[in-house]
Amino acid sequence: MNEKLAPPRTVGVVGTSLLQINGMIGSGIFALPAVLVAAVGSFAPMMMVFGFALILPLGFVFAWLATRFDSSGGPVLYGKSAFGSFAGFQAGWGRYASGLVALAANTHVMVSYFAALFPVLEEGTIGAITVFATIVGLTVINALGMRKSVNALGLMTVLKLAPLGILVLAAIFGSYDAPAIVLPQFSETETVILLMFYAFIGFEGVTVPAGEMKNPKRDLPRVLIATLAGVTVIYVAVIWAYMTIATEPTGNTNALAGAAEIALGQFGAVMIVLAAGFSIMANNFASVIVVPRMAFGMAEQQMLPEWFARINPRFLTPANSILFYGLFAAVLSLTGGFAALAAASTLTRLLTYVISAAALPMLEHREGRINPLHLVMVLLALASSIWIGTHADSEAWTTFGGLLLVGTALYFAARRGIERTPEMP
Repeated sequence: MNEKLAPPRTVGVVGTSLLQINGMIGSGIFALPAVLVAAVGSFAPMMMVFGFALILPLGFVFAWLATRFDSSGGPVLYGKSAFGSFAGFQAGWGRYASGLVALAANTHVMVSYFAALFPVLEEGTIGAITVFATIVGLTVINALGMRKSVNALGLMTVLKLAPLGILVLAAIFGSYDAPAIVLPQFSETETVILLMFYAFIGFEGVTVPAGEMKNPKRDLPRVLIATLAGVTVIYVAVIWAYMTIATEPTGNTNALAGAAEIALGQFGAVMIVLAAGFSIMANNFASVIVVPRMAFGMAEQQMLPEWFARINPRFLTPANSILFYGLFAAVLSLTGGFAALAAASTLTRLLTYVISAAALPMLEHREGRINPLHLVMVLLALASSIWIGTHADSEAWTTFGGLLLVGTALYFAARRGIERTPEMP
């Protein structure tokens, strides 16, 4: 029977790393170098190191939490185990809602990149159909099996990172003089600290499909920290290459393509435009892999109807959850009504971070011991998350409050519709 089926554990260290890399690297790496260099000059690469330090406490918290669970759900499991089903639901709901919005919005951005090479995509109807078809296509591939999804994600990762590697090599071996690092005015640095944090969010998504990983308690902690460091190195290298090649940096978000054109001619510009498109595609595909598994985990924990937890007997994937997520996002992409929701996406992610971080000492307290190092990292993680939240505007907070109310209503409606059975431990 379907309820007894479970997705196979097919994802190893490489697949786990691909999920995290593509959860973090999307369109930002193509726009951020120019914005940072324009703001803080040659200190820009060091700002990414600062961003790594800002996110690292959260990385450690998620790594330590990952050693405790081997089922799908990630923050949903962390929140429920520490504070009960309602907190677990809210930790997952915010991420799910923002994921839907981001998938719809980012696919529009992806098509706009490809439209620079294929102008026909600029036509409204054709562009909208392309966005819709892309989301449906990514959804169908995902529903066919985790192994196929990871293989496709690996190909997309090569297509997006290889051009960036070529640009870095062009800066290393070209006849360019790298500028000396100069410490900026502190007031200038403050304006881009939020940008640093945004460059790293998404790392936590890799914990969600733990139930389909071969050895999540062993692999996830290693991959979480190593990939955070690896992504930092990638950002530092790309920003350094940009400011080395572009002797007159600008804040133009397409400036990275301009630097590639300086180094490699028109081929370089086309290469970066294609890489940006594939980068967003890979980021979206990682979302289609990860976020539906969050709904799957919530259904397993009796926070959503059992329908979301059903496994396709042929492909052994949570097909209902995958198809619901992908088709909902595809329809949302046609409305164009996701701008207001997107404004609150960072706050919903911060809610997930706060609940997860607070869960670790609570779980340790129940076991009769709180690790001092863990507690220090939790306090730093909570401080950074709350501090980031203070920089959100009133529109973001209003939309966030609306999402919270909707999630609360959905939770209690779902709980009433689920047969009363003992909660899973």
